[in-house]
Amino acid sequence: MTIQKFITYTPLDINGKQLSDTHELKLTVLEDSGNYLLHKDMIRHSSSQTQGTTSTKTRSEVRGGGHKPWRQKGTGRARAGSSRSPLWKGGGVIFGPKPKKVSLKLNKKERRLALQTLLYNKKNSIVLIEDLENGIEKPKTKDFLKICQDCNLNLDQKILVIVSKKTIPLKLSTQNLQNVELILASNLNTLSLLKAKQIILTPLAISDIKEIYCD
Repeated sequence: MTIQKFITYTPLDINGKQLSDTHELKLTVLEDSGNYLLHKDMIRHSSSQTQGTTSTKTRSEVRGGGHKPWRQKGTGRARAGSSRSPLWKGGGVIFGPKPKKVSLKLNKKERRLALQTLLYNKKNSIVLIEDLENGIEKPKTKDFLKICQDCNLNLDQKILVIVSKKTIPLKLSTQNLQNVELILASNLNTLSLLKAKQIILTPLAISDIKEIYCD
């Protein structure tokens, strides 16, 4: 069963001062915690990140071993037809991994519902910062750290920054910070949201979320 929920945020400027306007986000969420759906989407996202390029060689693919090591009878040794048998050192691998594509399907409505439910569950961890995309003019980590300090964000915890577009100064200012992850609103995923203890949103990112994920 789903219900409609509304979240209202008052944005801060990059100096941590509260602004007068407000932004509202309407979300369709599950009545319960929706753990089963979040887990399903998390597994789907994790499997899609798997490269699937692991490969081993079978006895027919290993170089060499084309002749019989010794004659069939009379030597006293166990019979052998190739030195590339899986029983031999340097031989092939039995039932080893081969390149494969792993993809789990999740309906679009289910994925949207999972993301909206998780966003609502994390509502108390969200900070809205006005015009963060253009707030940093030069690529300096120190400038981003100052914004976090002014907005009372704990840099010892995981921070997820969701923006409408990745400007070069913002991207370069956050890439050296271990606990900061910068993603686009169009690439929002449950794994990043679950890992984050604090979430930074911008008004432009909220507009993208409404357009892409909300009905």
